[in-house]
Amino acid sequence: MDVSHELRVLRYVVDSPLSSKVAKFNQVVTEHKNNQLENPFSEGNGSDRRSRSPNPKFLSPDEYGKPKKGSLTEYRGMKANIQVYQEMIELCEVIHNSGRPVEDEPELREISFGELFQIYVHINDKVVGLLLRARKHELLTFEGECLFQKFHDHVPIYLLRPIKQIREIMTSKQTEIRRSLSPNPRPTNELP
Repeated sequence: MDVSHELRVLRYVVDSPLSSKVAKFNQVVTEHKNNQLENPFSEGNGSDRRSRSPNPKFLSPDEYGKPKKGSLTEYRGMKANIQVYQEMIELCEVIHNSGRPVEDEPELREISFGELFQIYVHINDKVVGLLLRARKHELLTFEGECLFQKFHDHVPIYLLRPIKQIREIMTSKQTEIRRSLSPNPRPTNELP
């Protein structure tokens, strides 16, 4: 028997592209199994769970309820935030363009909820959600916790800032998120 020939064949099999792909696949399978062991919602019999706790361990309270850093879920959330910021800019622009100037400050605008709803519902069906989000970012204000069509049509909505300043604030937040999404984010003080 030629041992050197068998060693060459064995070396070819070990170094072949197919064996590296099989090893990579097995590694992915092992990682998935380990992740599923920690997932309290995954199905499987009790023997698969071994002694792992179904409750995830967090390093700090800031991580609770947030996706893992660098995960696809985190990326999708950041892209969604960029879109929501853009929709808040559009909402404030509609209020600015269709609203009436506030008596004391002509740069600021006001509009009733009923009027805004009739205008904006053709643009976006999330009017109330966007109003709540914009109020959270201190772009506008209105009385009450939530507004309902017909019942709160008379409630005035006030922009708290001039539209130019609102655009600048929201655009800077979008830019900050885009920088964190880029593979090589640069701090703002290093921009050309």
